[in-house]
Amino acid sequence: MIFLVVIAALYGIMAATHSWSPRLGLDLRGGTTITLTATTTDGKAPAKTSLEQARNIIQQRVNSLGVGESSVKTAGDRNIVVSAPNVDSEKLLNMVGQTAKLGFRFVYTEEQVDKSQASSSPSATAKSGVAAPQGLPSAPSTEIPKASGLPSAPAGDGGTATYNDKSASSEAKRVKAAQSWQPSDEDQQKFQDYQCGQPSTQNENDPLVTCNREGTMKFLLSPVGIPGSLVTKSTSGIPDQGVNYVVNLQFNSIGTKSFSTATTALCSQQSPQNQFAIVLDGKVVSNPELNAQTAQGSCPITSGEAQISGNFTQQSADELANILKYGALPLAFQSSSVDTVSPTLGGEQLRAGLIAGVIGLILVAGYCILYYRGLGFVVISSLIIAGIGTYASMVLLGESMGFTLSLAGVAGAIVAIGITADSFVIYFERIRDEIREGRTLRTALQTGWMKARGTILMSDGVSLLSAVILFILSVDQVKGFAFTLGLTTAIDMLICFFFTHPVVVLLGRTRFWGEGRPFSGLEARHMGVSQASLLGRRAARARAHHNTTADSAAGNSAVNKGEEA
Repeated sequence: MIFLVVIAALYGIMAATHSWSPRLGLDLRGGTTITLTATTTDGKAPAKTSLEQARNIIQQRVNSLGVGESSVKTAGDRNIVVSAPNVDSEKLLNMVGQTAKLGFRFVYTEEQVDKSQASSSPSATAKSGVAAPQGLPSAPSTEIPKASGLPSAPAGDGGTATYNDKSASSEAKRVKAAQSWQPSDEDQQKFQDYQCGQPSTQNENDPLVTCNREGTMKFLLSPVGIPGSLVTKSTSGIPDQGVNYVVNLQFNSIGTKSFSTATTALCSQQSPQNQFAIVLDGKVVSNPELNAQTAQGSCPITSGEAQISGNFTQQSADELANILKYGALPLAFQSSSVDTVSPTLGGEQLRAGLIAGVIGLILVAGYCILYYRGLGFVVISSLIIAGIGTYASMVLLGESMGFTLSLAGVAGAIVAIGITADSFVIYFERIRDEIREGRTLRTALQTGWMKARGTILMSDGVSLLSAVILFILSVDQVKGFAFTLGLTTAIDMLICFFFTHPVVVLLGRTRFWGEGRPFSGLEARHMGVSQASLLGRRAARARAHHNTTADSAAGNSAVNKGEEA
């Protein structure tokens, strides 16, 4: 009764949360799964921290698609598995297959795309905490201003230059080339024609026309002046005696010199050319500005430490800090596999899996009825309870832990039908063995269970151990199979101990099963023993006497009716 109350409680929770169906995997509802393999120059597996950092970046990219229930997981020592429901495979591959490139570029000009949605931009300060002016001035004019005080350089030269972020002299040339860059007529026309959302160039030595991630500001940017690989540390938090969240940056020694050179040039410029843009994957994530007149000596920044402040929330500050910290990864990825399943095909696969499960249940129930006769009722009722409990567990685990039922999971549930039936066979055959050894039926029900439960535990324990090992070592679909197999095996043990055995004991107290009546599955002839051996001599004599008395009473009644007639 307690076990049935627990089952009812599970469905009560489902009703309270309005959750009546399990979450389906991509292979059942449709979607795309991409496996990316990290490649390194030395051929060795990348560091686990680098792989996890790449996973975080890819997760942010997938989240930007606006799809729900997406998944980005590491697999093995160099793989990342990306899954998203109902997303075009080419679009998803373009989104997640690019290597994350972070860079600091000089802002040449900007234009507000939607004034109603434009918001304040973070601003850069020195580590001392003296804030630079907050917010970006609007630039409603579409004319591109000429930079004052910047030496001119031939347009397009940046694309042929090569730099080494391990060399101080090379990075010094990079930042000077970015400072001296001037847009060509072609660059200006690109800026005029560009619409937010269009693809942008990813070459760090070329100028960039792009928008911020919110799509509210459009920028014409110089080639990369400071690569993101020079950032060694980035944290977020509220500074001492502060009330707003800020993002703290720290550069290495080469980055410190480059950042000092860059901020020295920026401090002498007017808006918007006193800004540098932090660009990740072709989108501006922040565009702080510096101003020597109001920064009270904090500009230029020579300490290699800076602070970005603005209208940050805890979440946005953490996100920007992570971008600055993890954006420039020395990892490239190649697509190892791309699997796409349409919603129609997923529905057909689910329907086929359910049909297979129903067929399996019918076959097992039919066999048990033919062989065990009346005891088949126990098998069928136990399978029904197991199915009800498994379904409720899958639904609630999906809501609480994100468990998704895949086609492999359906296969695991179908395999569990055989595991559950195997437990019944062990118990029932042990009862028959006990009876053949001379024990009475009621005694055999108890001793048979005591000897069978160890075998059942061992059998289910092996299946459970296999499922756990398979879950730990496998990936993706196989992991879903292992989890479902382990879940159903654990439920099978609960069913045997708290439902099947108590029901068999209760049925043994009834006349139909307890006296081995025909078609009960416990009749003496069916098990190859005598009725006296099955019930015990005293019980057999009592039953024979009862039958004789009943026959005599029936005969006397017939005689009396004849005399009356």
